[in-house]
Amino acid sequence: MQSEEVSFDSGGCSIAGTYSAADDPVAGALVITGSGKVNRDSDAPFLKTGVTRAVAETLAAAQVSTLRYDKRGIGASGGDFLRAGMTERLADARAALGWLADKAAGLPLLVVGHSEGTFYAAQLATADAGVAGIVLLSGPTHTGEQVIEWQLEMMAPKLPPAAKVIMRLTRTDFAKSQRKRLARLKASSGDVIRIQGVRVNARWYRDFLGYDPVPVLDRVTVPVLAITGGHDFQVRPEDVDVIGSLVKGPFEGHIVGDLSHLLRPDPDSVGPRGYRRSMRQPVSPEVLEFITGWGPSHWRGQPEVAGQPQAAGEP
Repeated sequence: MQSEEVSFDSGGCSIAGTYSAADDPVAGALVITGSGKVNRDSDAPFLKTGVTRAVAETLAAAQVSTLRYDKRGIGASGGDFLRAGMTERLADARAALGWLADKAAGLPLLVVGHSEGTFYAAQLATADAGVAGIVLLSGPTHTGEQVIEWQLEMMAPKLPPAAKVIMRLTRTDFAKSQRKRLARLKASSGDVIRIQGVRVNARWYRDFLGYDPVPVLDRVTVPVLAITGGHDFQVRPEDVDVIGSLVKGPFEGHIVGDLSHLLRPDPDSVGPRGYRRSMRQPVSPEVLEFITGWGPSHWRGQPEVAGQPQAAGEP
């Protein structure tokens, strides 16, 4: 595998990324990160998850060349992260796929998305972009507002003991305070607003809260692999089965053991407060094996019969 730093234009904005050329490639894959201030590798300033880097490296070993890129305003990419909404992020993903199509001309193209990245993977699969198949890692099937409501229900009991003490002393209701914050975001009109003195990307939040992935998934006819951890506190694990009921092409789905949203083991179900400690472990080898095991029948030109699912909701 040989990797190189590359850049491409997206509506006048320069987007930077890493192109990893596999030896004797049989396909090309665009790998799209999840939400937040994460770079092409899915690394945030204080939490280096490496999810998309691990996926890219695994695909390279399976003879798939990959492109992954920094979001606008993150890493080496131009633009302003706080002012970019989902429209810009989709445009950047589309520009990245176009660049990859030129670089890997003649090869089938896959799109792998993690979390928010699954939205764009599905949208690219419904467009006339020549996508041969998509992989949806930790992908939701509910509106952003419904996702956050579910997250609040799941995470409130899992707050650290010290945080619970502080909230009792200050008479703060965690869920109520978060819903108040969301109401301010929904009522806003600017790209950026301040909440408790912190600048927040309000435009993206408004897009996300109102986005419904179901109509898009319902139009997907290419092969789909969906994987979510059984202890994911940010996306309902059972959404894997919902994806399988919506897409029209060949489908394979897995709900994997005790994995968290970051695809690492979370045996005690502590959720996001355990993310930092879980980074001591690599991205689940089982997940990576599912990706490389699923691929050959689709990227080597041996498609399954459309509409015939392979597996869904495995324990």
